[in-house]
Amino acid sequence: MFTHISTGEYRTLPESKLLPLSKAISEFVPDGSTVAASLSLEAMIPFACGHEIIRQHKKKLTLVCPIYDILFDQLIGAGCVRKIRAAWVGNVITGSSYNFRRAVESGDVEMEDHSNLTVAMALRAGAMGVPFLPLRSALGSDLFATNASLKTITCPFSGDRLAAVAAIKPDVTLIHVQRADEFGNAHSWGNLGLAGDACLASRHVVIAAEEIVAPEKINSDPNRVVTPGFKVSAVVHVPWGGHPSPVPGYYNRDHQAFIDYRNQSRTPEDYKDWRSRWIDGCKDREAYRLLLGEDRCDSLKITNHVWSEPVDYGY
Repeated sequence: MFTHISTGEYRTLPESKLLPLSKAISEFVPDGSTVAASLSLEAMIPFACGHEIIRQHKKKLTLVCPIYDILFDQLIGAGCVRKIRAAWVGNVITGSSYNFRRAVESGDVEMEDHSNLTVAMALRAGAMGVPFLPLRSALGSDLFATNASLKTITCPFSGDRLAAVAAIKPDVTLIHVQRADEFGNAHSWGNLGLAGDACLASRHVVIAAEEIVAPEKINSDPNRVVTPGFKVSAVVHVPWGGHPSPVPGYYNRDHQAFIDYRNQSRTPEDYKDWRSRWIDGCKDREAYRLLLGEDRCDSLKITNHVWSEPVDYGY
């Protein structure tokens, strides 16, 4: 693709990476993948991506994240998960998540225990292209008993005893953002968590966005770009794709949805009924939004906007 610029020159643009959600998941999340997601720490969770994984009956996934939320409990309940590498798994509103508990107790899912920092350092190592990174905080913990990716080392400079965590290099990172252009450049704001490092560490990145905007919109604020577009394999337009988690500037957390899920996933049969309605019964995210209803969506929309100050990047 070529575009004309004011000097009379022509500049080559990358090909569009816009794909339907179903195709993006089909192509970039094969069975057996290591998937990093829910990296923004309880906000902007890629629920639309996760629900499509369930609809496509993906299997034997390894999930990576510091703090897992109910999306991953849903993936576990659907039989998509082989292993979890995380610091915490549960429901951020109510505590326990039942599919996770059942799967770990039965041995159907392997758990690799981490702290929030060891996951962060492992993804940072993957992003940097180094095999491990050292840290102190894991020393003295029982994480070494269950986590083979943690070792102790001796610092070659000071002789101090340190912990070392092996790099995590996901096959794919799934993130939900406020806006993106069709070439994979995306703006995200709020708590970014580990999203940037996970994107850089991954072979593929799938971005789901509330809005698709012109490249000029993204270029106007380069500091807000979460990962360079050349790292991105697919961009998907999915309004309300982060519900029931909050997306700053667009909608608030749907607390009731987390409570309802707690009540409707206590048994495998309860979860099956919930999934039948909210995932299998919705062919796409628009069907999901219609099931939520206009009144509920309106009650969650952000109405009191707090805009950041403009900045001058010069020319």
